Amino acid sequence: MKQIFFLLLAVISFSADAQARKNLLDSLHYRFELQATLTSGDHTPLWLNANRYGLSSLKTANGYLRGAVERPLSVDADHRWGIGYGVDVAVAAGFTSVPIVHQAFAEARWLKGVLTVGAKEYPMELKNQELSSGSQTFGINARPIPQARVALPDYWTVPYTRGWLALKGHLAYGKPTDSRWQKDFTDKRSKYVEGSWYHSKAGYLRIGPKNITLELGLEMACQFGGKSYNVPEYGDITENKSDLKAFWDAFVPGGTDTGEAVTDNLETNGVYENADGNHVGSWVARLNLDFDKWYAGLYADHYFEDHSAMFFLDYDGYGTGADWNVKEKSRYFRYDLKDIMLGLEVQLKQFRWLDHVVVEYLHTKYQSGPVYHDHTQNISTHISGRDNYYNHSRQTGWQHWGQVIGNPLYLSPIYNEKGIIKVLNNRFVAWHFGISGQPSDRLHYRLLVTTQKGYGTYYELYPDPRNNFSMMAEVNYGFCNGWSARGAVGFDSGEIYGKQVGFQLTLAKTGLFKF
Repeated sequence: MKQIFFLLLAVISFSADAQARKNLLDSLHYRFELQATLTSGDHTPLWLNANRYGLSSLKTANGYLRGAVERPLSVDADHRWGIGYGVDVAVAAGFTSVPIVHQAFAEARWLKGVLTVGAKEYPMELKNQELSSGSQTFGINARPIPQARVALPDYWTVPYTRGWLALKGHLAYGKPTDSRWQKDFTDKRSKYVEGSWYHSKAGYLRIGPKNITLELGLEMACQFGGKSYNVPEYGDITENKSDLKAFWDAFVPGGTDTGEAVTDNLETNGVYENADGNHVGSWVARLNLDFDKWYAGLYADHYFEDHSAMFFLDYDGYGTGADWNVKEKSRYFRYDLKDIMLGLEVQLKQFRWLDHVVVEYLHTKYQSGPVYHDHTQNISTHISGRDNYYNHSRQTGWQHWGQVIGNPLYLSPIYNEKGIIKVLNNRFVAWHFGISGQPSDRLHYRLLVTTQKGYGTYYELYPDPRNNFSMMAEVNYGFCNGWSARGAVGFDSGEIYGKQVGFQLTLAKTGLFKF
């Protein structure tokens, strides 16, 4: 954290000089929050725990006292330069840690570009933050990862396109903070990783006039480096690559994992090496129809972990016999587009009692098929199935502090009773529904309902499919002078999350410091 602290100071100092003595205490927002959750059952219901940036717990009795101060970049919207910073800390009971530094960041903007250093909450792209079940790559389910991030956060209109073409995106490198939690959770008896690195990047393109637009995007990330412990097939302790080339291989997937080889046969040793690190990503798209009285958005999110799911093609033209590893033919194996998240969001702009409706369908059973076979001297067919979403042989998978970084309908490792950091249900079909309304200026509500049928993983199948039903009803009321109260009830029933009923109460005070 010392390095992050000094980077924070450097960014603020640099920005302050560019702002020519601008008062860094202008428009300093504060928020104080007290939350308590009580549950009858095994653990906190799904929607009282999920999609809260990891500031949540499965314990049947948990809570926190939280305080945050922030100077948002929007304060300097009228200037070429902008300065933002924030600190958000909590003291918790029943959580994975007692003191929690949830956010600590500084950022500087010049024109449209933003540099952010530290841990900060980032919203999902192309999805409703309140009602969606969550993005499959960059969700809002896990604690923020400290990182250095360069971004074009808002769409920039490309010149000479008459407003028809706009771009945005980001590039970041960071360091997860859950090494100690991994040791405690596994008791050092199963796989855990110390000192790993994180990389993410995304680009989005918007096409069309103001009321009818199409957004297309590619999101990609990588976990790499550090030391992997208790991975028998590679050695009890493995030093993963963390040099400059490893950072480049995270940016452009390449290289190989340290010592990786799937066979002792000298003729094939090293042929089947994978790219260095755990690479994940999504193709995303959204069609927006925006009119005076209503809005509709159709969106899709296709998750992938390798080329077979990313491009739906894999080379399969190898020779036979002595030429078993020679590319002789122009032949490819085609994979189906079965795994996808499809969603519809409708906004009724003049109907306050029911102003937003979200419906989502998720299918993750396929994972490039049930067969994995690399070409050999005897059988030249090459099929790269069994992708095993959110899991990885070396890294601890797409998770942080036990919560999956993507969509929480993938069963987070924190649910595992045996202390294994692994997603044990990544093949499922689910329907998710969300509605919200604002009956009055002070009153807001939302309702989430999810049905899911899980199949486990290709490597650890459930004996029979497991069904689950989860729901949450939440009401928020705003009082005078920045005070608000939020009450929620959550319910789970089924074989994936178990059966429980939980209640959650949150009291908050927001405002501006006056100096």
